Order: sequence, then C-alpha cells, then structure tokens
Amino acid sequence: MRATFAAGCFWGVEALFRQVKGVESTQVGYTGGEFEDPTYQDVCSGRTGHAEAVQLEYDPSVVSYEDLLLIFWSNHNPTTINQQGPDIGEQYRSVVFFHDQKQENTAKELKEKLQSAALKQFGEKIVTEIIPAMKFFRAEEYHQQYLEKNNHFQCSSKLN
Repeated sequence: MRATFAAGCFWGVEALFRQVKGVESTQVGYTGGEFEDPTYQDVCSGRTGHAEAVQLEYDPSVVSYEDLLLIFWSNHNPTTINQQGPDIGEQYRSVVFFHDQKQENTAKELKEKLQSAALKQFGEKIVTEIIPAMKFFRAEEYHQQYLEKNNHFQCSSKLN
C-alpha cells in the first residue's frame, strides 16, 4: 500500500517513517502543486504550490494506515499553516494526500478525534489538509535518505 504525507522539511519526516516496522520503502519529493517536474529550487521559490512530501510503501498487515497517521500527527505541529519550526513557506504545510476513499475517511475521522488534544497541546486546531494524492515528483537524489546519509538522525522514541 502507498501513503503520502507532508509535514515540514521532508528529511526528518522520511527518517521517522523509515524507522517504522512495516514501512517497506520511502522516497522524498514534491506534490500538491501545479508546476511540472519541479526542482528543489523551484519549490523553495514558493511559486509552484508543491509541498515537500514523503511517499511510502507499507505492509498493512504489519502497520495500519491509522498508525501511520498517528505517527504523522504526533511528530510535527499540525496547527500551523505553512510552517514547521523555523521553516516557513507553503512547501512546509501539513498535508495528508490520500490514495483512496478508505484513506480519506480514516484521515478525516482521526483528525476530528485529535482536535481536542491539539487544542490542549498547541492551543489551536489542526489545520492539516486532507486532499487527493496528486502526481508525485521524486526529489533530487541527494535529498533521498539525507539525514541517514549524513549521520544526523537518531531514532525517535515516539515511533514505537
């Protein structure tokens, strides 16, 4: 099965999901915009409409889509529009890109359940977009598994 999420800079998001049992592969890239074949520089310009995203293949007999959503929502601030920490711009927005009706329903139901927790933790409601998956453009090779390649990532205890 396939899942696609955007939650700020794609380096950390990819590294987190790569640690999850049942996630078979990941790739970082750009999706959600109108520009064909964007580069990192294009996306950073803020003119393409794309988000930095992670697309993953997972085994639903090992990890559920709901579990992936919980990891997604618990590892970034889903209450800020176009910002994660110091990263500002629409490419850093929080988005669930669903691939089928079941994913859409699961994401919307879980988002609603998590609203009260978000209000307590962040003082704001979740603003994560839940939209149909669009064409995914794989990012340049140097972005793939960037944190692992550069020894900048240690597994987060939030994952297991």
